[in-house]
Amino acid sequence: MELDRRGAELLFQVLTEREEKASVAIASNEAFSGWTKTFTDPRLCAAIVDRLTFGGNIIETGTDSYRLAQTRARTDKTTRTPA
Repeated sequence: MELDRRGAELLFQVLTEREEKASVAIASNEAFSGWTKTFTDPRLCAAIVDRLTFGGNIIETGTDSYRLAQTRARTDKTTRTPA
């Protein structure tokens, strides 16, 4: 998903205003290195990542999506034919 420059600027503004005042939680399946696909301006992307990571806690849960795994498991169950 690509976020236009104005949307990225607004997100940056929100992050800046909340800095040291309140918590922000962000979830992403993309590594920071891939965020340039969403935030197409490299300087703005770097600034957003900087705001999010400064004094923050990064929790990596792995590379596999839990929801995707559950969907695949359900699909596998429904596509199997009984013996």
